[in-house]
Amino acid sequence: MATAAALSPTAAAAPASAPARRFRVESVDVVRGLIMIVMALDHTRDYFGVAANPVDLATASAGLFMTRWITHFCAPVFFLLTGTGAYLSRRRKTTGELSRFLLTRGVWLIVLEAVVMRCLAYQFNFDFRVTFLIVLWALAWAMITLSVLVRLPVAAVTAIGIALIAGHNLFDGVTWTNPLWTLLHGRTLLLNTPDHVVFVVYPLVPWIGVTAVGYGLGRVYEWDAERRRRFLVRTGIALTLAFLVLRAVNGYGDPSRWAPQRTAAFTVLSFMNTSKYPPSLLFLLMTLGPALLLLRAVDAGTPRLLRPALTIGKVPLFYYALHFALIHLFAVVVCYLKYGTAHWMFESPDMNSYPFTTPPGWGFGLPGVYLAWALVVLTMYPLCRWYAGLKQRRNDPWLSYL
Repeated sequence: MATAAALSPTAAAAPASAPARRFRVESVDVVRGLIMIVMALDHTRDYFGVAANPVDLATASAGLFMTRWITHFCAPVFFLLTGTGAYLSRRRKTTGELSRFLLTRGVWLIVLEAVVMRCLAYQFNFDFRVTFLIVLWALAWAMITLSVLVRLPVAAVTAIGIALIAGHNLFDGVTWTNPLWTLLHGRTLLLNTPDHVVFVVYPLVPWIGVTAVGYGLGRVYEWDAERRRRFLVRTGIALTLAFLVLRAVNGYGDPSRWAPQRTAAFTVLSFMNTSKYPPSLLFLLMTLGPALLLLRAVDAGTPRLLRPALTIGKVPLFYYALHFALIHLFAVVVCYLKYGTAHWMFESPDMNSYPFTTPPGWGFGLPGVYLAWALVVLTMYPLCRWYAGLKQRRNDPWLSYL
């Protein structure tokens, strides 16, 4: 396991009568917390921003593009650290126990995504005409797959993950309409009838690969501090350089090519504008390389300024589920204050009206979006602090599922 400086207080320090405390690697929690905070920015923009494509360089401003681009780090880091957390839990679980936990938690996440979140957070209705399968859906299947992979040697799991990440772009030209292919690699409609639409936003293959690689990363936290930090720096730099070189070549690794734009600044933005759906090799190199460098930066301890991120990082699923509902609730309040009614916020009859129907004239500029984001995060922090304390004090099995 990691050195004591990188860990939260251990169970050995607790009185014999107290519940055993979970061993946690602080740097992992800090980075996870940071990306959860940034993630809320993108979701706040979805509900409060002016309807616009933030990565269309013909229409988007540089500020809007960068507001979207910085949130690209969130999903890859979250999937990576999910795998890392699974490996670290081997300290207190047998392989069989870990496999069962990953399987049951994956099944729970499918229910949470497809039923609870879509009704009580994303859309605020029980109208199942439109369903988007997004991050928790993919995370669920990544965990279910990992529940099988954990029975293999760690090196084999890591190799499978690397192969999925590096090789999935070989199939970019495949246009099968088979539902299984849609789930694994496509980003398209899984079901399209007059009554129901199901759209796959997060195809599974690359995300399963990222989680598998994260599982291999967990072994690094058993090394001594000097060796671990050297690995994080060297690998982070190598991945980042690989992105720069492959992107400059403009060949394999992303279906979207960069091209000269009207200004040098927008040419740089084109260079950075890689594909997230599904995440291309270049998208993952661009995000995971700096993520490893960030893990190294906080490996020696958590700066005081980042203590709130540490708290949020200990309860990521709680934060994820609640922050979506909170953003939507804030949007309902603002809509009612602005229009005297908020019925649009409960209506999502078609794909163009997801996750709510846009009221006429709805949307705020970036200053308004950032203000709403700050309000969301500030509201979430004490709730996360309370729940993190609850998880520390109690060992109820259900707490490990939220």
